[in-house]
Amino acid sequence: MIVTPRFVFLHLHKSGGTFVNEFLMRFLPDARHVGYHLPRSMIPSEAVQLPVLGFVRNPWSYYVSWYSFQLERPNPNFLFRILSDDGRLDFESTVRNMLNLGAGSIRLDMLMRSLPQKYSNQGLNLPGFALAPIRDSRLGFYTYLYRYLYAGPGKPVIVGRLEELRDDLLPMLESVGQPLTEEMRSHVAKESPSNTSTHTGYAEYYSDALRNLVAERDAEVIARHGYRFGA
Repeated sequence: MIVTPRFVFLHLHKSGGTFVNEFLMRFLPDARHVGYHLPRSMIPSEAVQLPVLGFVRNPWSYYVSWYSFQLERPNPNFLFRILSDDGRLDFESTVRNMLNLGAGSIRLDMLMRSLPQKYSNQGLNLPGFALAPIRDSRLGFYTYLYRYLYAGPGKPVIVGRLEELRDDLLPMLESVGQPLTEEMRSHVAKESPSNTSTHTGYAEYYSDALRNLVAERDAEVIARHGYRFGA
């Protein structure tokens, strides 16, 4: 979470937030980093009336990025280890387990016991109690994170799409009164992405059954932001 006198930026997991965080902290002297992947409900009291910005990505793409990123790590997080049986399961089986956390999966209880019980400002930074409401929601994990991060009283969060981040970010900042410089514009246009994973096109990872399960579980995000499989 980045707080400035003009707006708050919330960092949705694997959705371009690292790039935006680094940009804001580099170019805005009055920006404060107050926590990692913290939800809207934890915005400091002095900033709750400010506009809130964030980004989202295609859910089908999210699951590939998450899986690939964890697979590359020497010490994957608890979420990956439990959903993949410590790396023994393939993408299809691991992501199916992830999509079923809100549909009666016994792995949810395993996760609840393994996740930290307070915020740590590292990794996913999702304590067990913050994941608990996914139970019986039948939401996909990404849609659950989206609601958890962005839901709350006040005006809706201004959400750009990761796929158009370089086009969306600067107009979003201008809309909340943030002055821009040519150096800032150049950085957004030319700087390399941050915190990426290595994988081929996301559509190659999906069977028809898994593609359809994402469409069902993450229908809310897909519809709200106009996503389609393979686009």
